[in-house]
Amino acid sequence: LVVSIIAVFASFLISWNWAPELFEFLARPIRHALPPGQNLAYTTLTEPFLMYFRVALLAGTLIASPILIWQVWLFISPALYRREKKWILPFVFFGALFFLSGCAFAYYEAFPLVVGFLVGMGKDFQAVITINEYVSLATKLILGLGLCFEMPILVFFLARLGIVSERWLLAKFKYAVLIIFIVAAVITPTPDIATQCVFAFPMMGLYLLGVGVAWIFKKRETRDGRRET
Repeated sequence: LVVSIIAVFASFLISWNWAPELFEFLARPIRHALPPGQNLAYTTLTEPFLMYFRVALLAGTLIASPILIWQVWLFISPALYRREKKWILPFVFFGALFFLSGCAFAYYEAFPLVVGFLVGMGKDFQAVITINEYVSLATKLILGLGLCFEMPILVFFLARLGIVSERWLLAKFKYAVLIIFIVAAVITPTPDIATQCVFAFPMMGLYLLGVGVAWIFKKRETRDGRRET
């Protein structure tokens, strides 16, 4: 926890220097969706400062994600066999890759769709969208999908521990689809099925990828019938 906090704090300090530029990057989807001449607003004197703080913290978390994933590995590695502990580099690399890929998918694909839908629903009214409200929504979607994209990594460990197998995952696929749509409904702030599908379909694909991961990395029996270690 100490190492993770230090890593996020150091990344936050670096990101703070470019907080206005980072916010402009984060605000592109809403600027494209709003009518010309309309901008985001704030209602209290401290709101811009808090907004820049949250933007820098979000960027710092993304920058520090490889270190955070490395700390997760150190936490769970005592439960692994010695030959499995050598997978630290692939775990950190693919863990960070999946997480950042989920964040990128959220920003470039899912978030603009959500913003466009919400702004379109209120086109007959005068919008007063506060900067903190917007950053809260963006943070929720970006980090939420980033964590959802870690599903293959989670399946990898469950398969190595013998908790799940590819057959079990396939047998439970229909229940997984239901849970995925529930998670998508929680993540998305809109009730329409189209937006939820944008979140759900990638997660279903990741679930099926996890089935392949479980088949490749599952514990196999040796010739004498004992479990591989």
